[in-house]
Amino acid sequence: MNKRLRTGAIATAGVAAVAAAAILLPNANASTDQPAAPKTLSAHSATQLATSLKADLGDQSAGWYLDSSNGHLVMNVLSEDDAASVKAKGAVAKVVQNSMTALKSGAQTLRDNASVPGTAWSIDPKTNKIVVVADRTVTGAKMATLTKTTNGMGEGMVTVKRSQGEFKRYDGGDAGSAAGGAAGSAAEGAGDAAGGAGDAAGGAGDAAGGAGDAAGGAGNAAGGAGNAAGGAGDAAGGAGNAAGGAGDAAGGAGDGGAGGGEQAAGPIGGSAIFGGNARCSLGFNVTVKGAPAFLTAGHCGNDSKTWTADQGGSQPLGTVSDSQFPKTDFALVTYDDANAQPQSAVDLQNGSTQEITKAAEAAVGMKVQRSGSTTGLSDGTVTGLDATVNYGNGDIVNGLIQTDVCAEPGDSGGAMFSEDSAVGLTSGGSGDCTAGGETFFQPVTDALKATGAEIGAGGGGAGGDAGGDDAAAGGNGAGGGDAGAGNAGAGNAGAGNAGAGNAGAGNAGAGNAGAGAGDPGAGAQDPGAAGGDALN
Repeated sequence: MNKRLRTGAIATAGVAAVAAAAILLPNANASTDQPAAPKTLSAHSATQLATSLKADLGDQSAGWYLDSSNGHLVMNVLSEDDAASVKAKGAVAKVVQNSMTALKSGAQTLRDNASVPGTAWSIDPKTNKIVVVADRTVTGAKMATLTKTTNGMGEGMVTVKRSQGEFKRYDGGDAGSAAGGAAGSAAEGAGDAAGGAGDAAGGAGDAAGGAGDAAGGAGNAAGGAGNAAGGAGDAAGGAGNAAGGAGDAAGGAGDGGAGGGEQAAGPIGGSAIFGGNARCSLGFNVTVKGAPAFLTAGHCGNDSKTWTADQGGSQPLGTVSDSQFPKTDFALVTYDDANAQPQSAVDLQNGSTQEITKAAEAAVGMKVQRSGSTTGLSDGTVTGLDATVNYGNGDIVNGLIQTDVCAEPGDSGGAMFSEDSAVGLTSGGSGDCTAGGETFFQPVTDALKATGAEIGAGGGGAGGDAGGDDAAAGGNGAGGGDAGAGNAGAGNAGAGNAGAGNAGAGNAGAGNAGAGAGDPGAGAQDPGAAGGDALN
């Protein structure tokens, strides 16, 4: 009897143990399930994931940004349930107070009630607020209007900051201030540019190729007088045609840049462009139904209908086919030469370029660079989206990208990019590249949609990796041999960059010109660089 009881007890205990295990095992397994670790993403991949998550969240979306320190996508949500679904897909979830719908409604309130010149505002997903910036001109009644509106919106919705600068568009005034010096001392200035007549890389009698002495002198040089490295009157330094001779600096008589029209390619992102009395910067080369064109700022497009590569207007580039400013800020300029094949690239201002293969939406936290004709290359971070800037005089622009990248007048229209992606066109801001400040950019994606343009314009073009050094006038081919006017031509030989030192007899003279008869180094037919190119 005791044995049977004992056996029954053991059996009962075994059943209970199995039942307990059946209950506990799923819980034990569940306890080992951990949320997926956040994914490390590129800016492009983060944008794709954010777009997908926004679609899933709908009205519960509250914006997103990149944590560039570790490559994580941070998605703002309004509830813990939404946070769990975001984490499951590899993003970092942050529960916040304001939805994106509420933030956009707040921005509209500012447009309706506080459209004060000298103000700007953008949505900052990092703080989940609208950030308003008032420049130094916002005082008195203007500041009172702004304060009344922002106080009515609540502290949890908006933050107000002050800027010591003044919001302005960044188009240049006098084109002569472009990176090669003021008007009158440009590379084509008679007697002064890159070694004017008599002093240039071999003025008459002294130049590499000067009569009687240059490249072998008359009758003895590689080709003798009149043929050698451009003998008297034609040499890379013959009187009147020298690299810098009177009126025709660093190049031949009357033919700028690309050696008598032989160069089909145009400038690249960040290059100076000139229209009337204005100077701006080229943004990105594009194509429209197969035709070559480029994007720049709309306020630049409003300044002039036609644009050239040089201050004097001797190197025409294109004609404005669409210009939008204010409200938005982009212009499309169609190249006059339908066969032009400008390179889809940005000038890094150090002798190299960055190829541009696509356009990308901006994201707060994205690391970006800007190239412009006044201040060269600068870098920084996107700090706000959907920005509105009131430049005054009714010039109000919406939908801009706010950054901490610096810029100055003349940089307008210039390229903002992230690696090989086009992101923005320089519009304006406050401050400068000494004190710093805020700069705003027109989104490239919006400009492309509005114009039907596509990034790229044939893929070839001037400059290769040097933005004009070797593919400039006569580059390695126009002159006999190696140097000719090519390596001392457009891009490096301008008065602003090289002067007589680099365009002189040392580099462009008989020593490297390889000047045989009929192959002049820098003669009038293949000039090195017109004065306008020197400014770029």
